Amino acid sequence: MLDLPVVSKEPKRPRKPDWLRVKLPIGESYKNVRKLVDEYKLHTICQSGNCPNMGECWGAGTATFMILGNVCTRSCSFCAVKTGRPPEYDEDEPLRVAEAIRLMQVKHAVITSVNRDELKDRGADIWYRTVVAVKESSPSTTMETLIPDVKANWEALETMIKGGQEVVSHNMETVEELYRKVRPQGKYNRSLEQIKRIKDFGKRTKSGIMVGLGETDEQVFRIMDDLVENGCDVLTIGQYLQPTKMHLAVDSFIHPDKFAEYKEVGLSKGFDFVESGPLVRSSYHAERHL
Repeated sequence: MLDLPVVSKEPKRPRKPDWLRVKLPIGESYKNVRKLVDEYKLHTICQSGNCPNMGECWGAGTATFMILGNVCTRSCSFCAVKTGRPPEYDEDEPLRVAEAIRLMQVKHAVITSVNRDELKDRGADIWYRTVVAVKESSPSTTMETLIPDVKANWEALETMIKGGQEVVSHNMETVEELYRKVRPQGKYNRSLEQIKRIKDFGKRTKSGIMVGLGETDEQVFRIMDDLVENGCDVLTIGQYLQPTKMHLAVDSFIHPDKFAEYKEVGLSKGFDFVESGPLVRSSYHAERHL
């Protein structure tokens, strides 16, 4: 009897192209950031989200802090952050984040959070207190806050964004046609309205999308139009990378030339700034967007 080769039923994962190679985390700045994050028991989206730029950013002495814990109430199919029922949040977290930012002498701080849908205020009080604490301890530091979907709790949204931050970001993540697959608990038009309300409040607005999930150019150009129409000032576009085998597979790897085209088209449509490239993430080079 012949021994036949075993054929895997799993679809073959596309091989990463050369332009997606990232720097290894090395250097004294990287070690110092890691030490502060560990010492103050903080979370960063760099770690929780498996960000490919962690080595570069931490090596430059910057990090994106993630407040309200590291367990999210959403189960987005692209995101590596843990999902489930979060524990009680830490009332002292705003002061610890502010102290870490002061010690790092950060010129432009970026803060994000998990979704806390189980909280009546969506975590808005902690958001407000964190921004105020950073501003009080580091008055010269500018801030960007990357906030989650508040599920149309507009009172909570106002609390989140009134602490004094200069830029408020809310990521659309993908085109409307892929929302059910990528952001099953999100709503495309609700997120657009959230961005519009942030703009109406007087903040500099920002959003980000991923490509390589099966979207078409026409769909990418349409979300650009929708964002500009709703007052978005800054757009980031990056390559989707599958964090684990349990998450959505990459449909295609987008060539850097296509990212350059997206940037050119975005600027022509009215964005003040477009950051577009394979390794671009929403907080990548965030200081440029101010």
